[in-house]
Amino acid sequence: MLTAAPPLPLTVTRMVSARIPAAEGEFELALYMSNRDDKEHLALIYGDVRGKADVLARVHSECFTGDVLGSRRCDCGEHPQRLTRRGHESPHTSRCHHRAHPHHRRHPLLSQFQHRRNQGYDTVEANLALGHQADERDYGVAALALEDLGVPSIRLLTNNPHKIESLRQLGVRVTARVPLQPTVHADNAHYLRTKAERMRHLLTMSAAPGL
Repeated sequence: MLTAAPPLPLTVTRMVSARIPAAEGEFELALYMSNRDDKEHLALIYGDVRGKADVLARVHSECFTGDVLGSRRCDCGEHPQRLTRRGHESPHTSRCHHRAHPHHRRHPLLSQFQHRRNQGYDTVEANLALGHQADERDYGVAALALEDLGVPSIRLLTNNPHKIESLRQLGVRVTARVPLQPTVHADNAHYLRTKAERMRHLLTMSAAPGL
């Protein structure tokens, strides 16, 4: 009887790096490919992070509508912008950008549109309705990218304790959590409340009275 071969150990390869001059400062953009998918994963680096402890870091999963279009239905677009703006305040920062969630690999935009709350689902219910777990993200690529960049420890910009736990399980030394308080308004209040109540995100909803 034939048995499925065990999956190959995850590896990532840095394909190319480029200088990115921006209004907030000069960054390095590194492009990584993994042996598990055909996606291009990115790391945005400010300053010389190699060998530097407690690098301010953000591990960000792609959200086209939030990151590119600035959708107000989530807080995704705010997070990478805040890290980029803080680059000049901290001499060493890094952002690892995942091109897609695991269950979005084949048709990422179609999955994202299906995932939205147009059918009355919150984030958890939408994932479950599509046959996924509430949060299936795998941070292995980010962990290996940080290793390739020579970062021994990070201060992680996140409200998600599961992300901290997952990275630590992968061998990333997370020495502190740096909170990200989102802008709460009528369009994203339900989404953020779901994160806080059902996904353990450490959020303060009082930023928008009456929501």
